[in-house]
Amino acid sequence: MDFHAAQVDVLNEFAPVKPGETKKFTFDARYPGVFMYHCGSAPMHQHIARGMYGIVIVDPKEGYSDKFPRPDREYVLVQGQYFANADDHHAIMEDEGYTGSLINGKMFNYDPVHDQNASKVLEAKPGERVRIHYVNANINRPAAIHPIAGIWDRVYLNGNPRNLVHGMATYNLGVSEAVTLDIVSPKDRPTNNAIVDHSMKAAMSGAITVLMNKPDADPKAGKGDNILIR
Repeated sequence: MDFHAAQVDVLNEFAPVKPGETKKFTFDARYPGVFMYHCGSAPMHQHIARGMYGIVIVDPKEGYSDKFPRPDREYVLVQGQYFANADDHHAIMEDEGYTGSLINGKMFNYDPVHDQNASKVLEAKPGERVRIHYVNANINRPAAIHPIAGIWDRVYLNGNPRNLVHGMATYNLGVSEAVTLDIVSPKDRPTNNAIVDHSMKAAMSGAITVLMNKPDADPKAGKGDNILIR
């Protein structure tokens, strides 16, 4: 396993575990933020393409502050590439056979506009601060994360409160990079946003997430275990 939040020895803690073997190790998370983790065994790109990845969130030791305010709701979005033939790891390396973009494991997972079978969306009340923890788990492609009909109020590079940028329309996320993004909707009326990878192939093949800002938003959505919508 390759934990991007760890500072260890790639030849020791991150060394492959052979069939029938087990391994256990610990590490101190010295930097706050959001980080990708993934299978590190060869061929690594094939294992990532098969969904062997996830997110680690390290909360700041000092807690919330003026620069890092407590959000009203927060959500996790992990973007990946779908390869129909995951057995062909040579094609995956060359970015061939990429047919879909995944958000938390599915194309158009939270987008009933483009997929009538998508039954869930992100929810918030008008005027609430919504925090998105976003990981680019693509094999080869960066992602341009944009909230259609909105602006990122605050962008925390790698999720670290010290790495703060204000008022971003789009944030370009490198392969394996993670970011924390805050958006605040207008208080005076219900609105909707579509969080997209503005790379059009990615967006129109699955990387669109709908955020509905409405007075009757589910009070449990985006809180506790519900930061990851299942």
